[in-house]
Amino acid sequence: MGALIGATFGLGLLLIWASRWPVARSGPTRRMRFDEMVAQAGVPGITPSGLALSSVGVALCATLVMLALSRVLPIALAFGLIAGYTPIAVLRSRRRRRQRELRELWPEVVDNLASAVRAGLSLPEALSQLGSRGPAALRGPFQRFGQDYRATGRFGDCLDRLKAGLADPTGDRIVESLRLAREVGGSELGRLLRTLSAFLRDDVRTRAELESRQTWTINAARLAVAAPWLILAVLSVRPEAVRAYNSAGGVLVLVCGGGLCIVAYRLMLRIARLPGEKRVLR
Repeated sequence: MGALIGATFGLGLLLIWASRWPVARSGPTRRMRFDEMVAQAGVPGITPSGLALSSVGVALCATLVMLALSRVLPIALAFGLIAGYTPIAVLRSRRRRRQRELRELWPEVVDNLASAVRAGLSLPEALSQLGSRGPAALRGPFQRFGQDYRATGRFGDCLDRLKAGLADPTGDRIVESLRLAREVGGSELGRLLRTLSAFLRDDVRTRAELESRQTWTINAARLAVAAPWLILAVLSVRPEAVRAYNSAGGVLVLVCGGGLCIVAYRLMLRIARLPGEKRVLR
């Protein structure tokens, strides 16, 4: 009997101790983050394997070209690694550019929704008409929403697919606001959308001013990182000038130089990075 009481007391203490630890929430997987990046870049159809094959192909071509010019394998491999990152860099650059474009278009989208709601259109009709009257860069997801809703009539499921297609924090807020208005009703949706539109315009103006100042720092840092490698590429035209890199010491110089460039560039990006919105309503 005493052993049973002791075991029960110990189990209670264990449960109390375990309840003090936060429950780990599973975040998005690597494939989910990749699909989100592809959706934000506006280039559907890209797969991880396809991107990897593109990087390997570009790296191999750059390595062969530099090997033919310099006849120094370490230099050719270094430029091959740099070139292999090009497809990923292009995809990320396209995502950043499209996010800036969409940031300027969302106030217009919200204004169109507010006008449609004020004119008496239902929420599905207001969203569907954005597929033909909304900004050209955002018509595709709203056209697919209209097709899905006409085919299924399930507003909630169609909103989930619309949110996945937009893959944007502002789009998440708009979609969840419309979902809430559909479920609980209310007459304040028009005022909410107009307030959101004014807030988005203020945010666009502020962020544009900050990004214009940030561009000078980022471009200077990119030039500083690229300058040594551009000089090395020019020297590679004369094999006798880069013959020293075809040794253990030369390989060490290339490895250390590449590592320092990566660390310095990443540090610069972290210091100059503007706080971005996260998809908390994904």
